[in-house]
Amino acid sequence: AITFPAAVQAVLWWRYRIAFGATLCVLGLIFGEWVNRYFNFWGWTYFPINFVFPSQLIPGAIVLDVVLLVSGSMQLTAVVGGLGFGLLFYPGNWPMMAPLHLPVEYNGMMMTLADLSGYHHVRTGMPEYIRMVEKGTLRTFGKDVAP
Repeated sequence: AITFPAAVQAVLWWRYRIAFGATLCVLGLIFGEWVNRYFNFWGWTYFPINFVFPSQLIPGAIVLDVVLLVSGSMQLTAVVGGLGFGLLFYPGNWPMMAPLHLPVEYNGMMMTLADLSGYHHVRTGMPEYIRMVEKGTLRTFGKDVAP
């Protein structure tokens, strides 16, 4: 994920001393991914768009550009900015996934919105024993409920 933003950042910094190359590259990548997700997943298969959203790379790209702007060193940017890019990848996606953790009641059972969405939009490659949404039981492979 960092290869193309780092390459665009390096070219724009060495030639023009512009320090927003990574953010510019990531914005273009995110736009292309949203077009791909909308037309391919929603347009062709009507798959829920909240299942296939692209990863958020913008916070990491901003950190990469800020480290380059403040330090002016490509080596320090590679070490510190690359570390910040990697460390911000996981928490940068939390705002996209947070609404899916809301509790809902469905047929007398409490579950999250992600569980409910997965219950209604079944993936064909997933076995039945994983798809079962139950409360307070543990199913074994022999279909017996274990306490």
